[in-house]
Amino acid sequence: MVWMIFFLGALLGVLAGGALCVQYLRDKITADIGPQLKRMHADIDPQLRRMQNQLDNIETAVNLALATRYAEISSYPLRPPAIPAPRATDEGRPSL
Repeated sequence: MVWMIFFLGALLGVLAGGALCVQYLRDKITADIGPQLKRMHADIDPQLRRMQNQLDNIETAVNLALATRYAEISSYPLRPPAIPAPRATDEGRPSL
C-alpha cells in the first residue's frame, strides 16, 4: 500500500512537471522572437529608428510570403477525387 502511494505521488509529480513544461514552451513559442532594437534608444537615435523600421518591414514581408504560400498550398486538393472526370472523347457510351 505504501508503494502505491509513492507510485501515485511520482505519477502526479511527472504530470504536474509536464504540464508546467508545456505551459512554459507554449509561452516561449508564441512570444515575439524577432530582432528588436531597444525602443528607448530608437526613439532618440534616427539611425536606430531606421534600422528598426527596416527590421519591421522585413518581418512583414516574410509574414506576407508565408501567408501567401500557405494559401497556395491549402488550395490544392489533398488527393485526387474518387470518381475521375469523364474524358473529352467519352460521350457516356460504353466501349465495345
